[in-house]
Amino acid sequence: MATLLGPESPWTERNKIYRSRNILTRIRQSQIAGRGFSRGTQLPEALLQERDNRARWHGIPVLVQELYASSHLNSDFSRTRTVLKELSSLLSMEAMSFVTEDRKTAQESTFPNTYTFDLFGGVDVSVYSGLAPLSLNDDLVKDCLSVLYNCCICTEGVTKSLAARDDFVFFLFTLMTNKKIFLQTATLIEDILGVKKEMIQLDGIPNLPGLVQSFDQQQLANFCRILSVTISEPDVGNDDKHTLLAKNAQQKRNTSPSRAEHNQVTLLNIPGFIERLCKLATRKVSEATGVSNFLQELEEWYTWLDNALVLDALVQMATDEVEQSSTESSDESTLATAPLRHRLPQSMKVVNEIMHKVEVLYVLCVLLMGRQRNQVHKMLAEFRLIPGLNSLFDKLIWRKYTAANHVVHGQNENCDCSPEISFKIQFLRLLQSFSDHHENKYLLLNSQELNELSAISLKANIPEVDALVNTDRSLVCDGKKGLLTRLLTVMKREPPDSSFRFWQARAVESFLRGATSYADQMFLLKRGLLEHILFCIIDSGCRSRDVLQSYFDLLGELMKFNVDAFKRFNKYVNTEEKFQAFLSQIDSSLVDSNMLLRCIVLSLDRFENLAEDVRVVEVLSECFLLSFMARVENRLSFLFRLINIINVQTLTQENVSCLNTSLVVLMLARRRGKLPFYLSALREKERAEKYPGCLLNNFHQLLRFWQHHYLNKDKDSTCLENSSCIPFSYWKETVSVLLGEDRTSLCAIASYIDEPYMELDGGSSPAGPPVSALSEESLPAELTSKWYFRRWKLSSGYVCW
Repeated sequence: MATLLGPESPWTERNKIYRSRNILTRIRQSQIAGRGFSRGTQLPEALLQERDNRARWHGIPVLVQELYASSHLNSDFSRTRTVLKELSSLLSMEAMSFVTEDRKTAQESTFPNTYTFDLFGGVDVSVYSGLAPLSLNDDLVKDCLSVLYNCCICTEGVTKSLAARDDFVFFLFTLMTNKKIFLQTATLIEDILGVKKEMIQLDGIPNLPGLVQSFDQQQLANFCRILSVTISEPDVGNDDKHTLLAKNAQQKRNTSPSRAEHNQVTLLNIPGFIERLCKLATRKVSEATGVSNFLQELEEWYTWLDNALVLDALVQMATDEVEQSSTESSDESTLATAPLRHRLPQSMKVVNEIMHKVEVLYVLCVLLMGRQRNQVHKMLAEFRLIPGLNSLFDKLIWRKYTAANHVVHGQNENCDCSPEISFKIQFLRLLQSFSDHHENKYLLLNSQELNELSAISLKANIPEVDALVNTDRSLVCDGKKGLLTRLLTVMKREPPDSSFRFWQARAVESFLRGATSYADQMFLLKRGLLEHILFCIIDSGCRSRDVLQSYFDLLGELMKFNVDAFKRFNKYVNTEEKFQAFLSQIDSSLVDSNMLLRCIVLSLDRFENLAEDVRVVEVLSECFLLSFMARVENRLSFLFRLINIINVQTLTQENVSCLNTSLVVLMLARRRGKLPFYLSALREKERAEKYPGCLLNNFHQLLRFWQHHYLNKDKDSTCLENSSCIPFSYWKETVSVLLGEDRTSLCAIASYIDEPYMELDGGSSPAGPPVSALSEESLPAELTSKWYFRRWKLSSGYVCW
């Protein structure tokens, strides 16, 4: 082959192989250095066409040039759309390969389409030269969004690049007022915000209240997907950052409210926002709007799938179906026996509504755990969220499964990506957040059940709690059963290996948290809850650490100070074999069971002070559990292990309860004048283990941290007081006594550490046995849906005290 320079030489032959790559290298270097040409629109079209076939660019650089040239206000938009369609087709094929291979590397080629499109300035052209001027043309904007979305799927750098452009991100929000492109815009915004380094501030969005108020209910539900990214504290991604030490240090550095907290306030200030969310959360499926025809339902299905590529296939199928069925009968009997494709729209409608509710409940749950919790509580009560959810419970939230209402895409009890599972988990988390240490928890009952609580208090000759007396009965649940009772019913029917057991137990436990209420406990005891918990711990064969922990915590709240509960326990655990099985579960992990141990120790102490009560004397003499804990050697054994499994560097919200349980044991000993005996026993245990000073130095450092952590003016310590019925002043006083510097004091830790082993200044502890303290652990994947668990980690408000 001849060239203008004459016959090709071997040098020319080799050079042609690399010439196309050199072009790409020069473009990339120019982009980095900021000098020279930086996009394909600056290169001669003839050069790009010559190199296109050899480089396998598929005409993308030339198309980018055409897009740039035709995307000005006075251009021929029909040509612009043709170019966008061609680009979209090229990019979507690669995106399809990427998605169907579980987001693995796209099909290997010399220069992948999305990479080439980005490298030659396609993304820049779409954003600056294309999207803004075309905002008056819905079809063009829709095509442009599709091109950008496909780029984001395959090229991570594109998403990050878009996220760095605040002006573009805010511009996308203005596009959401257009209903025709709302879904595409919302999906792109969600992806962009997911990788944005700094959380966006919602009050920076132009006319945010007007934007939100312009949304119909369906759009508002989808908008909640975006909001969830803006109101949840970001995950630091490092277990060390989850320690209480790191969190305290971070709080010192960041004294002002975080961006997430600022965004929560912004949302609460939007008129009618919470009320609309409550209506969305409690709307019945039959009342769902905005899915008036087949194609619209398919488009909403795409919202859940989060995959525009699947939508294309479904829409094509739907188009064919509509054409074929236009002459067919549509009576109920025909539809009932039709293939799946004819039943698909109703299934999609149900799944779409469920996924909307997941997003809405998530936003409400995060707001319930924020600094404006009381304001949110008041609004949720006023707008009757709980009664509304109660009316949905049997038909939607915990509906019975049949072959007819199983939805497509493998949505069943065993599918970890099931909308049904995500919905149930989010519902249970909302109940947990709503009830936890708040007087509004009685809204989970109906009027008849509230009367039952009053009758229990009257019979026991104890006053009703103020929260019960002050409950507005016009806001409680309707029907024969309240929401709490319905939850107990399904909880008792749940299979032993159900992934919901953890969340159900947490939701019920939150109802009991706070100041111990005898009436609340008896209400649940009468419904067989204690026997069900003991069955799960002893007889069901459950091996999940997290499920067992949730049942231990619930059992502790249910039995605390309650003679009837201990009698019921003894009736169920009526053999030595059962009791040893129960103890074995406790011993297997004290981090999980220490809250139950605290309950037993506290209850034993109270019962021993009520020796004149015949019922108390009877339960003290008969109950295996109380007799076991009454032996000092057993309490000391637990105390030694509780102190030994934690240290200051590994304290987290999960295991700090071990420190507080240790303190409870020593506070009760101090009340009885036995604190020196316990400290002396700890010293003897150290010596027996041949590591003198190790345990007591560790405990001294833990108590110094306790002072710093719990005496912080911003720390709410009422939880410690309510859970133990010991005034917080006594907690503080006991810690001060234990940390006393007078080595002649029999109640000071320092007097029990020999001089050579003193490490009370916070230095490193002497060499000793490995400390089996636990770092923060997450729930196993089988308890959650994959995408949902990430959110749970970001926003969980559950704290062990």
